[in-house]
Amino acid sequence: MYIDVMSTSERLISATRELLWERGYVGTSPKAIQQRADAGQGSMYHHFAGKPDLALTAIRRTAEEMRATAEATFGGDGTAYERIAAYLLRERDVLRGCPVGRLTMDPEIIADPALRAPVDETLDWLRGRIAAIVQEGLDQGEFGAHVVPGEIAAAVVATVQGGYVLARASGSPDAFDAGVRGLLSLLAPG
Repeated sequence: MYIDVMSTSERLISATRELLWERGYVGTSPKAIQQRADAGQGSMYHHFAGKPDLALTAIRRTAEEMRATAEATFGGDGTAYERIAAYLLRERDVLRGCPVGRLTMDPEIIADPALRAPVDETLDWLRGRIAAIVQEGLDQGEFGAHVVPGEIAAAVVATVQGGYVLARASGSPDAFDAGVRGLLSLLAPG
């Protein structure tokens, strides 16, 4: 399951991250977390105040990882279009979906302001980062003056998140890939 050198708290966080992605908040019971992490109940409550505290830590970790992965692409070389394309075309487990985006479909996460906050912050960061890249492209004359950075950013995030939904519904990454190709053709300079 987990490498023996991983601390109990890290095993609990990792197990919770996986279970939230697979089952959602309600389906992620303390017992399931403990079993997946190979940790006892006492260990869980020694490190975390309860399931909400552990879930919040796991959601924050997932959000941080998503931002870091996106930033590695956004901060790379290339034009604005090339960096956005690299983000859209990067390797993903499309049929598994987005671990952050999937949380928006979880009523318990959305109803709890503390649990929802890292999700909102991450999606806001993503739109803001993409909008800044589009603005760079506008400033360099790469995109036409009609391009609105915030709207393009929203379209990119919607394409990715909606692409996950379409791919999962059809059981094939083809719908995701088609959405990405369509958006890139609309964004292509020239």
